[in-house]
Formats: sequence, C-alpha cells, structure tokens
Amino acid sequence: MDLFKKAAAAMQTDPRYLELDAARRANDADQELQGLIGEFNLARLDLNNESSKTETDAARVAELNQKINALYDQIMASEGMMRYNEAKNACEAMVNYIDAIINTAMNGGDPMTVQEPAGGCTGSCATCAGCH
Repeated sequence: MDLFKKAAAAMQTDPRYLELDAARRANDADQELQGLIGEFNLARLDLNNESSKTETDAARVAELNQKINALYDQIMASEGMMRYNEAKNACEAMVNYIDAIINTAMNGGDPMTVQEPAGGCTGSCATCAGCH
C-alpha cells in the first residue's frame, strides 16, 4: 500500500493537480464568488423548503428556480470557476489515464504500453482509441 500512497503523493506534484489546487484556493479566497455561492445555497434551501410544503406556491417555486438558475449561470461564468473547471477537467483526464493504466495491468496487460490520449478523455473507452 505504501507504493500506492507514494504514487498518489507524486500525482500531487503534477502541474495539472497544482493548477487545480491553486484555482480551488483562489476561489475560496474570492469573497464575491463565495457570496454568490452562499446566495445560491440559500436559494436552494428556500426551494427545498417550499417544495416540501403540502401546498406549494407555484409562483414562488418558479421564482426560486429562476433565481437559482441565474445565480448558477453567474457563478459558472466567473473567471475563477472557469479556471477551476478547466483545471478539474485536466485532472479528470489524468485520473482516467491512470485508471486505464491500472485496468490494463489488472487485465494482464503491460501497463508501460498505455499511452496518454492526445485529446481530452471522455472517460468512455467505447469512443476512445488512445489508451490501448
């Protein structure tokens, strides 16, 4: 197990991981973004409360849904969230590559022959010819 822990620690030195970590920390420090996320979470709570009533107010539910969608769009369009999502996608591609290596080894193949896909990995081997 120590070998796997060393591999995980090595992964945390990869530039893709470092960018994800930096983007996460920047978003955590962004007070405007955190305010929007707080508003979003409160609106979701309000929607859940309204939806759980025996007699829901359809106009209030529609209003809350519209507010939630607008806040979500605003959050996702922020520079920090775009940076974070780009870094997250790069890390997910890295994890998918690592998974392909592990699966190759578990199926008796040579893990050293697994090539990192040149394009973005979708996580679906059915649409990819890059790993094997």
